[in-house]
Amino acid sequence: MPVITNIADLKALHRRRTPRMFYDYCESGSWSEQTFRDNVTDYEKLRFRQRVAVDMSNRTLASTMLGQPVSMPAALAPIGSLGMQHPDGEILAARAAARFGIPFTLSTMSVCSIEDVREHVPEAPFWFQLYVMQDEVFVDELIERARAANCSALVLTLDLQLLGQRHKDLKNGLSTPPKVTVRNMLDFATRMRWSMGMAQTPRRTFRNIVGHAKNVGNLASLSSWANEQFDPRLDWPKVERIREKWGGKFVIKGILDPQDARLAVQAGADAIVVSNHGGRQLDGALSSIRVLPSIVREVKGETEIWLDGGLRSGQDMLKAIALGADATLIGRSYVHGLGAMGEAGVTSALEILRKEMDFTMALCGRRDIRDVNRDILLVPKDFEGEWADNA
Repeated sequence: MPVITNIADLKALHRRRTPRMFYDYCESGSWSEQTFRDNVTDYEKLRFRQRVAVDMSNRTLASTMLGQPVSMPAALAPIGSLGMQHPDGEILAARAAARFGIPFTLSTMSVCSIEDVREHVPEAPFWFQLYVMQDEVFVDELIERARAANCSALVLTLDLQLLGQRHKDLKNGLSTPPKVTVRNMLDFATRMRWSMGMAQTPRRTFRNIVGHAKNVGNLASLSSWANEQFDPRLDWPKVERIREKWGGKFVIKGILDPQDARLAVQAGADAIVVSNHGGRQLDGALSSIRVLPSIVREVKGETEIWLDGGLRSGQDMLKAIALGADATLIGRSYVHGLGAMGEAGVTSALEILRKEMDFTMALCGRRDIRDVNRDILLVPKDFEGEWADNA
């Protein structure tokens, strides 16, 4: 077993243990992948201000998200097809998050259903992420199922009305469940741990949809149904209707412009997620971390501001907090852990991120994450550049 020291180590193990189509699904962006790359590299432009001879004892990363105590300002982001990265992946990730003391967010396009996760993780509330489908009856039923499962927040994703083209997925013939082809069978044969686990679980398709949505009677029709069902007519009045239907804590994900942040606040968002869908939708959009300061200036104090995208270390997370985010959503970093070692891998990823954040915060002269601000950073004068002036 290799020594795991950072997220990159988990990523390498993930790549070896998970079939190529599902690893590539995680580690890719749309079109040229410019935004996918910028999400990561733009953090490198920010530098820390080291402080010395400062009392570094009694440090804490404890915070809150939507009034819920968290061990550090982070939640696990919604990830589609998570149960294809590792058998029963959503259940395992939710367990790890609950034991670590942060929220888990279940995707509409998950392999394990809302009911599956609630049955196997009864001790902690989790959040449910909603994609808006054209079938409004089905959307309303999803909301009711999330309420019945005692989900403590609804996370509405707004940036997937159309599906961004991801070249790797097309070339790999990505599907859930995977198609039986010679190429796939050869790939699966070299990942015996994954293959044996998938053979032993009944969860191999989108269980939030199969058996619930109309006109989905067999697995062959499912992928085409999902692609056709995303609602291109989604607008702010529909957002408000969903918020009213839900009636609980409401999060809007996919905000990348200050004007949209303002509209989200007006629509009643308890929190917004600054996100470009991990660089998987509008290629050529700015990275989440570059956009963050302008959104903080627009709505700070009126709603919680969380950031998603490009977070590959606890240092990245600390930089987001320093630039004004109240919390972060961890995506690919924990998926690498899941694909590498299942539940233990998710826990390992979270422990790595927490240690990196805590250590860096201390050397920047802070003991409490709630006291972290822009003063701990050295920010290039052109970091926001002309885009901020044109916003």
